[in-house]
Amino acid sequence: MAVSGSALDRLHQHLHHTRLLGSISSTLYYDQNTVMPAAGAAWRGEQLALLAGQLHERQSSANYGELVAAAEDELGPDAPPERRRNLQLLRLDLERQRCLDPALVSALAKAQSRGNAVWQDARSRNDFAAFAPALKELIALRRQQASQLAAAEPVSRSPWEILAQPFEPDVSKARLEELFVPLKEELPALLERVAATPTPKPPAIDLPEALQEQLCSDLLDSWGYDASRCQRSRSAHPFSCTVGPQDFRITTRVVPGQPLSAFLATAHEWGHSLYEQGLPRTDDHYFPWPLGEATSMGVHESQSLFWECRVARSRAFAERWHARFCADLGSGPISGPTSGRTSGDPWGGAFGFWRALNPLRPGLIRVEADELSYCLHIVLRFELELALLEQDMPVDDLPLQWNQRMGELLGIQPQTDSEGCLQDIHWAEGLLGYFPSYALGHLISAQISETFEQTNGSIEALINSGDELKLQAWLGKTVWPLGRSVNAEELVKTVSGRPLSAQPFLSYLRTKVDELSARS
Repeated sequence: MAVSGSALDRLHQHLHHTRLLGSISSTLYYDQNTVMPAAGAAWRGEQLALLAGQLHERQSSANYGELVAAAEDELGPDAPPERRRNLQLLRLDLERQRCLDPALVSALAKAQSRGNAVWQDARSRNDFAAFAPALKELIALRRQQASQLAAAEPVSRSPWEILAQPFEPDVSKARLEELFVPLKEELPALLERVAATPTPKPPAIDLPEALQEQLCSDLLDSWGYDASRCQRSRSAHPFSCTVGPQDFRITTRVVPGQPLSAFLATAHEWGHSLYEQGLPRTDDHYFPWPLGEATSMGVHESQSLFWECRVARSRAFAERWHARFCADLGSGPISGPTSGRTSGDPWGGAFGFWRALNPLRPGLIRVEADELSYCLHIVLRFELELALLEQDMPVDDLPLQWNQRMGELLGIQPQTDSEGCLQDIHWAEGLLGYFPSYALGHLISAQISETFEQTNGSIEALINSGDELKLQAWLGKTVWPLGRSVNAEELVKTVSGRPLSAQPFLSYLRTKVDELSARS
């Protein structure tokens, strides 16, 4: 750090105060989605709008601009590359913030809070018509935002691409389509193959809620959960939230009829939290500077999907955890599709439990989707976002278009909008441009996993010996410290030595399908 009183020192203090305001907003968001009573939504919207306005002012004011310019002027020829990168990122964000009308920033914050509340009610009542006005308002506001931001973009971008930049820096529709084409070509064929393979009907069980909660706690404890820095709560939609540099929150939910859902959601959200906990935060070049932030949401998702899919859904993990799941289920006989088994082991052994963790059949709900169909869920949402934002598709047509396109991509259609276009919280909060990061996460996770195994041996072998913490150590050394020094594609090339591709992910899926089909 430069001497006290330098422009860089004053800029650091400004950023620190900005982070404090942002963490207050995050705390209110976490509260809204976990314990806030529904009647508090309007007041919460005003609170969040006030904070959003203050944050925008701090990030776009003339005083802040002068601080950034003065820090840039202080850069000498021997300035560390980390300092140059931080100021480059701050300058880009400053120019974007300056383009935004403060009234639009406030209107967006209120519309997001209102949309969240309306969505929760509409989803519970299967009433898309009640949600449609809120979605129309959010889309109109996001179009305004994209129009205002266009002047600050370093290259020409479409409205959807502009809105996607905060989630996936430098992403383009053309690159996404290039990565998605192999998925659209091969995944339906894999799904058809699985559908044609006779498999035992999954056991009709529902683990007691208390047991699910205990299993989730056991999982977190085995993966380094520290109660002095972390907290797990319940919410309608699982998420991870970093409130401060030593305050990490996750939420999960127990879904009736989905006995493994909470466990897998916990693995997923803890993967997000592990990444947040592993980001560089101690050196002067990092927190509260941009380099201490996540590379992108695609990289973020790669970490959650790594722990959910490559670890918690692996065969070795199933073999280790099978007995724990069975332990509290009793030992009396049960009937129905589990006839011939005992209630203490409704899966009929560790292989059956592994199969239950990997159902490999199309489902209606994205967050419950198997690895074969998940990316097709994302393609559906990506194409619908483009239609809503750039192709003038009426919001009122969304349920029909959702059902029709889901039938084309996945061969199934929802019977209710709650299981269809109302299932995700993202559009209720105006998060247009976010969904492709989930699919990118699968691709990045697969390519990083392949790279790990080339130099460190089998991931399955590590899991089999209970050495998951070695995986954490490798990610903490190789992936997490990069922060925003690179974008997602640059991170993948840095770690793996080659450009991002769909092929490692597809190869991984082919192998898993072969193994799961071997004993059918």
